[in-house]
Amino acid sequence: MPASETAAQAAATAAAVTTHYRICPLCEACCGLEVRTQGEQVISIRGASDDVFSSGFICPKGVSLKDLHEDPDRLRQPLIKRNGRFEPASWDEAFEEIERRLLPILQTHGPDAVATTIGNPAAHKISLMAYFPRLARALGTRNLFSASTLDQMPKQLSAGLMFGHWLSVPVPDLPRSDLLIILGGNPMVSNGSMWTVPDYRGKARAMRERGGRIVVIDPRRTETAQAADEHLPIQPGGDIYLLLGMVHTLFDEQLIQLRHLQAHLKGLDELRTAVAPYSPERMAAGCGIAAATQRRLARELAGTDRAALYGRIGTCTQRFGTLNSWLVDVLNILTGHLDREGGAMFPKAAAFAPNTTGKPGIGKGISVGRRVSRVSQAPEVFGELPIICLAEEIETPGAGQVRALISIASNPVLSAPNSPRIDKALASLDFMVSLDIYLNETTRHADVILPGLSPLEDLHFDMVFPQLSWRNHARFSGPVLEKRVGQAEEWETLIRLAALIEGKDWRGDVDALDEAAVRADVARQAGDQADAVMQALSCLRGPERLIDLALRSGPYGDRFGLRPDGLTLNRVRNAAGGIDLGALQPRIPELLRTPSGKIELAPPALLADLRHVDAALAASAPTAPTTPVTLTLIGRRDMRSGNSWMHNLPVLAKGPQRCTLLVHPDDAQRLNLQDGGQALLSTATGQLRATVNISADMMPGVVSLPHGWGHDLAGIRLGVAAERPGVNLNSLLSDTVRDPLSGNAVLSGVSVQLQAVQAVPTAQTA
Repeated sequence: MPASETAAQAAATAAAVTTHYRICPLCEACCGLEVRTQGEQVISIRGASDDVFSSGFICPKGVSLKDLHEDPDRLRQPLIKRNGRFEPASWDEAFEEIERRLLPILQTHGPDAVATTIGNPAAHKISLMAYFPRLARALGTRNLFSASTLDQMPKQLSAGLMFGHWLSVPVPDLPRSDLLIILGGNPMVSNGSMWTVPDYRGKARAMRERGGRIVVIDPRRTETAQAADEHLPIQPGGDIYLLLGMVHTLFDEQLIQLRHLQAHLKGLDELRTAVAPYSPERMAAGCGIAAATQRRLARELAGTDRAALYGRIGTCTQRFGTLNSWLVDVLNILTGHLDREGGAMFPKAAAFAPNTTGKPGIGKGISVGRRVSRVSQAPEVFGELPIICLAEEIETPGAGQVRALISIASNPVLSAPNSPRIDKALASLDFMVSLDIYLNETTRHADVILPGLSPLEDLHFDMVFPQLSWRNHARFSGPVLEKRVGQAEEWETLIRLAALIEGKDWRGDVDALDEAAVRADVARQAGDQADAVMQALSCLRGPERLIDLALRSGPYGDRFGLRPDGLTLNRVRNAAGGIDLGALQPRIPELLRTPSGKIELAPPALLADLRHVDAALAASAPTAPTTPVTLTLIGRRDMRSGNSWMHNLPVLAKGPQRCTLLVHPDDAQRLNLQDGGQALLSTATGQLRATVNISADMMPGVVSLPHGWGHDLAGIRLGVAAERPGVNLNSLLSDTVRDPLSGNAVLSGVSVQLQAVQAVPTAQTA
């Protein structure tokens, strides 16, 4: 044995190779993985061929779980900032510091003085997703913020208004479709977004091989567009005009075919009246798509027996994001493709789906605006405020000023608009706690950082994504590797934080605290059967107990023995690759949770917002050329770059530079830009220099930068990411512009001035 080989390495070498099943937690595809270990060393990761949902598919992110687990920058014990420097601390020391500094802020200034932010990774961690609500309830603050208002809130709001719940989101039934129109989405890279569809590429290829057709509408000829039958460039922000033109065409040309939905609709006449002014001929100028093409698309959608329109992040991150999301579903409804095989259908998740519980076909619907933000009076949506309001809530003095922050798997310094302002605001807080595995651009402002587990040390069950999946299923995966001795799981950390805030003994038995909360929930649901239910769950703890409760109570569950062949956690755990619950099936009217028991085609708030479309159309008229030249900026996504922390993983960071500015050749020529050269981008919010990549895939007049870069700030510990930091798109974007209905930030279709760096005087480039 070489002298340099450690005892741990020697033990691993001598150990047998073990194969583990793991669900990937790094993006919405949720692929099943086969992880091979020898001792505590990961020796390979590949797609699990027997996974009932992903059937062996894997992307580079799945392989990167090894890098993430082994990353020397990943935090493995709490940190406390003392005299401006982070020092390792014990868990008790960390909680004592939180108790010493957070409780006086709450006692003196009240619950609204503490805000929370929660990021996308939480959706892939049941410990965070299931237990964060307990922390939020303990705080009682109105200042709850998440990444949802940077991404998907318009879709959730429109779904809630139309169907009665925030996650009743229809998804394309791709395996049985003959026509798929994709607007503002790139599933070839994302493997779905608000649509969980691993191996979109393979499914799309199979669709086309059997005669199906795919049309992509996007300002960039995306990876998805390159593999489609047709690509139509659209003016960024012009989706509302295209969608209105198509809906108008359906009424104008009498193409409406409601089929089985006819008895389940409310508001058809109001909708017809509302869209009457928006003919394709009038809308063409706003979207850049000819009226004849708009009408052709509407006819093709209506005339294809099995078809769906899918709109995603590009449709959401605009001023009319909620209207866009609504009109996508309206088009599927009016053409008879909603809730029908080959169209847009509703998954039926095995657990945690509110549209499978309670009385079917009717419900309370959703509420918005139950409170408003203090400074901008932005309404609450789905329990939270727009994250673009965070900085002003910290900066603005007065009653309710945010003085402390608890951030959870969240990096708004890179992910939210006007990020330099957020950066400065976080530095001014009296106290900040972060639950995170990295010392990054946001957590560097924390006074205490509490780390979580490596994904390979944690169990996994998706709470959200089965509600958005291309096929119904149930899957569970346990930890692959043992966690470090003394390392707290995230759910335990959140329970202790909630107990601390509520004045309880956070040093006490965490299982007792958890059981008391679960028992209270079960008592509300099960009534006099609560004791029997708790007894049936007594052998489990933490998230496993919640999963078993949700599965057994769910639409496929065993109902605690009443349905012996139903699902339980034990049955799902023991099924290699999960349990296939079948293709999507029609769910109307059973799925509906609206007070009317109908699909609401014309929600009043959406019809009211339509009044602003005319003014926006007039404002979109071409203006005189400017110097420097004004173009339109959009974002983009890369397969290897789902979240900012992925830039620190070697297997994902290798290869060509990905944080580049895509520019059409015609724009590059007139601006004297060189491929690989530098360009200066400027807005009223900020400016930055970016490396130019000349690409004919861009629409002329439109440029593109990816999201989540800018790893060049002092105080971070992201060694790999810092080698190629990239630039922060969000430093250019305003934090005062949002979709007023959903609160979603406007991240796309932003005007930006562009010029070659060599043409800029030295004083301006310093």
